[in-house]
Amino acid sequence: MEVGQIQRQWVDCMKSLFIEVSTLLPTIKTLEGFLDAQFLQLKQLQDETNPEFVVEVVSLFFEDSERLLADLTNALDQKAIDFKKVDAHVHQLKGSSSSIGAQRVKNACIAFRSFCEEQNVDACLRCLQQVKQEYFLVKTKLETLLGLEQQIVGAGGSIPMMELSL
Repeated sequence: MEVGQIQRQWVDCMKSLFIEVSTLLPTIKTLEGFLDAQFLQLKQLQDETNPEFVVEVVSLFFEDSERLLADLTNALDQKAIDFKKVDAHVHQLKGSSSSIGAQRVKNACIAFRSFCEEQNVDACLRCLQQVKQEYFLVKTKLETLLGLEQQIVGAGGSIPMMELSL
């Protein structure tokens, strides 16, 4: 595949991370994107001296998130649920999500925390499933984006510069 074609795929992938468009309805409806401006700021911190910066930060986010999701699953599986512990895990996940701009994960965590305060087990379990779903969606999209970047660089090209109006 030629570099130009991979670069166009990268641009499409990048746009899809910020604005998800549903064409299932007769009118186009814009939904909340997977990422926010924080991710763009993160990308701006990457330069020639640290070309793997975003990959490293995103990889740490994946590791932390999967550990926290396992901890949350375990904590909510107990007979006597420690809601302070659950809330602490959700708070950490919310912070990690915010730091890379994973806004849908962050927003799901905000709802989750309110149910921790209420000590509502059923709602917490539903929120856990929602957080997992949002996390795995953003993970898949970020892996695709980073994979395209590797292909572009490997083919001798450069990552396109693009401005997204958020």
